[in-house]
Amino acid sequence: MSAWLPAAPCTPAACATHDGRSRHPLPAVALLCAGCALVLTGVLCAPLALLLGRSRRAPLTRTWAHGVVRAFGVRVRVVGRPRAHRAGPGALVVANHVSWLDIPLVAAVCPGRMLAKSDIRRWPLLGPLAALGGTLFVERERLRALPVTVHAVASALRRGSRVVVFPEGSTWCGRGPGGRFRPAAFQAAIDAGAAVQPVRIRYLREPAGHRVPAGATAFVGDDPLTASLWRVVRAAGLTAEIHVMPPIPAGSVTTRRALAALAQSTVARDSANLPSESVHH
Repeated sequence: MSAWLPAAPCTPAACATHDGRSRHPLPAVALLCAGCALVLTGVLCAPLALLLGRSRRAPLTRTWAHGVVRAFGVRVRVVGRPRAHRAGPGALVVANHVSWLDIPLVAAVCPGRMLAKSDIRRWPLLGPLAALGGTLFVERERLRALPVTVHAVASALRRGSRVVVFPEGSTWCGRGPGGRFRPAAFQAAIDAGAAVQPVRIRYLREPAGHRVPAGATAFVGDDPLTASLWRVVRAAGLTAEIHVMPPIPAGSVTTRRALAALAQSTVARDSANLPSESVHH
């Protein structure tokens, strides 16, 4: 592990906890099987979906991804909508990063090519699906590989693709402002003349009419994927909220650091409505 890599202070023991209602193990197992089966269906059908044009593939992707989140027992709330695709460069979608659920959640609203760490390629089910879906993999441990990744993202944007990036570089539990947005991917947007689409992700549980952050969805630190999957299906009353904010037009910010800071502050401002329980100490 390189010293420059971003890291969050979140740990499974401190952050990935659920103090709300829990499901009985039997329905939890049913949800786990349903969610994994739907992911596997996506893996098997992905080659056929690639034969379709972008305009026909996008609604299928949104429907499938929404179904994946629901199959794992999590409700979905969408605020806002992304800008319709027009001729010219695509858009760089940037979001805070909390969970593996972020991937299907964003795909349910803003389907596009994901930029993900190379470790995900080796995940069961999700890894092959990500590769078939055109995911751009980055080797986070190799700083020298970064210019190649930026070039690949810029090329995809120039071709009109929507590229989804989690620029914090690591998952955070969703309590507090999260991590700093790393500027590398924003250079790709500048090079391609592409707009940036900020997105805020929150996972909530809603006891007695209140909305409080849900720790069960946090996938942080050295948490095994299997443990996170089980924690999600056991937790009842979870809602995934994705807030699509107004895009940052191409050319409105000319340096990657300023563009990253603007996108980060836009996403963080939406967390101001979180209750005091969400503050990460």
